[in-house]
Amino acid sequence: MDRVRLAGLYGVDVTYRPTADTEVPVPEETIVAVLAALGVDASTPRSVKDALAAYDQRAAHRLLDPCTVLRAGHGTLDALRARLPRDTRLTVSTRSGEPLTTAPGEPGRYVLRAVTPDGRTASGDLVVAPARLPGPPERTFGFMAQLYSTLSSRSWGMGDLADLADLAAWSGRTLGAGFVQINPLHAAVPGRPTDPSPYRPSSRRFPDPVYLRVEEIPEYAYLPADLREQAARLLRGAAALRDEVLLKDALIDRDAVWDLKSKALEMLRTVRLSPGRRAAYADFLAEQGQALDDHATWSALAELHGPDWHAWPAGLRDPRSPQVARARSDLMERVDFHSWLTWLTDSQLGAAQQAARDAGMPVGVVHDLAVGVHPAGSDAWSMQDVLAAGISVGAPPDAFNSRGQDWGLPPWRPDALAATGYAPYRDLIARMLRHAGGLRIDHVMGLFRLWWVPQGRPPTDGTYVRYDADAMLGLLALEAYEAGAVVIGEDLGTVEAGVREEMADRGVLGTSVLWFERDYSGADPDRRPLPPSAWREACLATATTHDLPSTAARLTGEHVVLRHRLRLLTRPLVQEQAEDAAEVAEWIALLSRLGMLPEGAADEEAVVKAVHRFLAATPARMIGIWLPDAVGDRRPQNLPGTSTEYPNWRLPVAGADGRPLTLEQLAASSRLHALADEVRRALATRPTRP
Repeated sequence: MDRVRLAGLYGVDVTYRPTADTEVPVPEETIVAVLAALGVDASTPRSVKDALAAYDQRAAHRLLDPCTVLRAGHGTLDALRARLPRDTRLTVSTRSGEPLTTAPGEPGRYVLRAVTPDGRTASGDLVVAPARLPGPPERTFGFMAQLYSTLSSRSWGMGDLADLADLAAWSGRTLGAGFVQINPLHAAVPGRPTDPSPYRPSSRRFPDPVYLRVEEIPEYAYLPADLREQAARLLRGAAALRDEVLLKDALIDRDAVWDLKSKALEMLRTVRLSPGRRAAYADFLAEQGQALDDHATWSALAELHGPDWHAWPAGLRDPRSPQVARARSDLMERVDFHSWLTWLTDSQLGAAQQAARDAGMPVGVVHDLAVGVHPAGSDAWSMQDVLAAGISVGAPPDAFNSRGQDWGLPPWRPDALAATGYAPYRDLIARMLRHAGGLRIDHVMGLFRLWWVPQGRPPTDGTYVRYDADAMLGLLALEAYEAGAVVIGEDLGTVEAGVREEMADRGVLGTSVLWFERDYSGADPDRRPLPPSAWREACLATATTHDLPSTAARLTGEHVVLRHRLRLLTRPLVQEQAEDAAEVAEWIALLSRLGMLPEGAADEEAVVKAVHRFLAATPARMIGIWLPDAVGDRRPQNLPGTSTEYPNWRLPVAGADGRPLTLEQLAASSRLHALADEVRRALATRPTRP
């Protein structure tokens, strides 16, 4: 039982429930391995007793945590006072040192100090989170797009940040869209081939320069004459790449795009910055500090030693070692080059959000935060002290996957985060919100708990490790409050009881996908589709996501045939098709009963419109239109369960005939305009809840 108590103190679950009526014990080996990743030896009864004694001793002597998080209007310092020695004096001041006579009620950051009667002192951060995020200022709709897939006639073989600015400006001004939600733009791990998944990045803190539009960098106009012809050749190469994708059905090739862009950027590097631009760059470097220096240093070292830092010479595996300090000096030019790339990318990100706001979007660009980082990448190297070594994030076995999942991403260590006052987490959220009107949190349940899988063990042998959700949500809310941004949590799949309620109470929107919205309350044993009035208000409502079939594929059953062709089905094709057809028929029947399908179910485009009329009839604060849905695209951007079998994350947006479409063609699509008009009209006619 001592080991069970020790696990509980560190937030490590010793059982889990794959279903409501089933409890499964976690293997002892897993508990020992997970505690070891948290710096706790639980391998023997003696080590467990020693670890418990050490924990109790630390708790007895600790006055203040490095960071105390409160929620405005929902708590005071009384609970903290109750666990401190009697007559301990607590004082609060602003970060500039001005004392406050009462506990702060306004959201913000403060300094908390404690002095005991025997003279012991301690200080720490006090964070007061907003009681509730306000959400978007009005009900609105917008497009959800994978930016790489949204090519224009000017991009270099994949969608870029100039395309994002153009998509936002056009859809906001012409269609009245309120936001554009995009895939994570995190920096990828370099290599050939580069992992195309935006959800397994090298760094979540910094963007990927592959999304730069080279011609929009101011220095491009001042290339010297001897480099202009080289630049022209690169532009011709970019046009050829683009034509391969758009005209010859080739896949998006990030490596080929980066080969061209990196050559162009090396040329641009020779153009001296103007005094104003130089000053802006210097300010950016000072503002970004050690984090950018680490990322740029990793990028320079990866050029020499390869992208997996575990295989580097021993002295370079520690970012704070003397060897790394010397390498940073020796590679100063390359370190500065990668810092410069980050500045350029950050500038174009800012321009995209400004274009969205100038177009009248109440939200603008909604960025996406992946659940973790690649174990070989920049963040894993520079943040080894707060990431769990030898552990991977995944998902437990469930009704859809009896083997569980291993995503290959090292998780935050909750104890290490708390010891730093959550500084790395706060820094990450702040960076993501620099140029955002909103932030989507992938697998938002990870702010409460994550499934940890010890290295070398199957996902079935994992366990949940719990985080301080009050702190994680509070810090997220404060950063979003200060940025004036909305927060959307991706809460699909297995969600622990109370999570959605807590999110809604704090103003964090959830994600509701039409095909999953059924009555699971128990009142309806058939679990029929939920009518619009029964949907939650605090959500982004959509018909599909990047991991699911497009609406056209769902309606036609093409997604079942695709999965059969790739041998992903676990049951006979006929059975899968019958079940899928019955589900679609159930939804179409509901749409017909509600009068939302006057054209009839035989017209595919009409059914897609009806699906979105339905979404607009719900109370959801945000309605998301999957951009491929607007033009009848059949293909999913990502097909879970595949890697080389399917071209995940490499497909351009295409029409119903499978032909890729440029951004210009999307903007001229009568089908897209008609769908957006339907949603806009439906939102305008539906009364807003008081």
